[in-house]
Amino acid sequence: MKHLSKSALLGAAMIMERKGDDEPEALVTKAIEDLTKAVETRMAEAEKKADPAPLIARLDKLETKLNRLNPGEGETEKKAEATAERKAFAAYLRLGDAIPETDRKALNQSSDPQGGYLAPAELSSEVIRDLVEFSPIRSVASVRGTGAPSTIYPTRGDLTNARWVGEAQGRTGSDITFGQKEVAVKELATFVDISNRLLADAPQAEAEVRAALAEDFGKKEATAFVWGEGALEPEGFMRNAEIQHTLNGHATNLSADQLITLLYALPATYRNRGAWAMNGTTLGVIRKLKDGQGNFLWQPSYQAGQPETILGRPVVEMVDMPDVAADAFPIIYGDWQAYRILDRIGLDVLVDPYTQRTNGLTRIHANRRVGGGVLQAARFRKLKMATS
Repeated sequence: MKHLSKSALLGAAMIMERKGDDEPEALVTKAIEDLTKAVETRMAEAEKKADPAPLIARLDKLETKLNRLNPGEGETEKKAEATAERKAFAAYLRLGDAIPETDRKALNQSSDPQGGYLAPAELSSEVIRDLVEFSPIRSVASVRGTGAPSTIYPTRGDLTNARWVGEAQGRTGSDITFGQKEVAVKELATFVDISNRLLADAPQAEAEVRAALAEDFGKKEATAFVWGEGALEPEGFMRNAEIQHTLNGHATNLSADQLITLLYALPATYRNRGAWAMNGTTLGVIRKLKDGQGNFLWQPSYQAGQPETILGRPVVEMVDMPDVAADAFPIIYGDWQAYRILDRIGLDVLVDPYTQRTNGLTRIHANRRVGGGVLQAARFRKLKMATS
């Protein structure tokens, strides 16, 4: 009350001094009016002195929001499209692939900024692998295990020189020659470096590396069983110089008659236990061949589990055999128990996470020790595409 006007205070003093006056009510009324005017004046001055900046800032923010909600000319169409995309995406979340066609068109997956980020591609656990073919020699050859770096097989030469004699006739002596055939164990090895991050982020990565190693080793050893040179590789049966051959009589056209000649050039015991070996291209040519009576040399299998036959003997398709060409040996026939495979150590895979750790890699080592060789060349015979 210290800020009240002097007239109001004087009025109050006058009322107190003139207690006996005949008109005290008029004085009181005037004092109240003066007091009210003073209070209203003070309130008006206080409102003028207040800082309007916060109120102005608030009004500016409201104006900005209103401008956003009411875009200018040219923004109406964009707003409508955005609304349609949001509506379509909401429908997709509710219905999945069953959304209406109109909503489906509004969803754009090909452009990342327009929605592609919301539809990431799925990473499948299935890995697409190239086909790896190898000759199934193990299915027909003689496979043995060994605990030594090589195996020696004793061999015997000619028969004794026995003769028919009379009661008192002299006997002749005989010499028996012995030899040996050694099949040495060879080693196939490699290693693979793989990122530690990949191993941590993709659990199937190590399994894929192991599968790739198994396929590679299977392919390499099967090829060596056919074409191995015998030094660092097993001896391939196509490299054996002791295996005899039959001439085809033509450089490029297979002869049905010469196939029959080849078959019966082998002793009956070996012939009756033998099988043909060739690749798919050569097999396709032979399927068209006929004998003199018009019968196909190739016959399909009529019983489950039985192989197809050529001249009554089974056929093994080996992808490593050569095609029909001049001076080539596209076909071989033989008793495959005479080809010996020695397994010393199977596919051995060792994971080394330490030596390459400073480079962020894990090294996976793999090796295989196996040997192979022809024990008896007389059990095989090849067909040569030549006239002499």
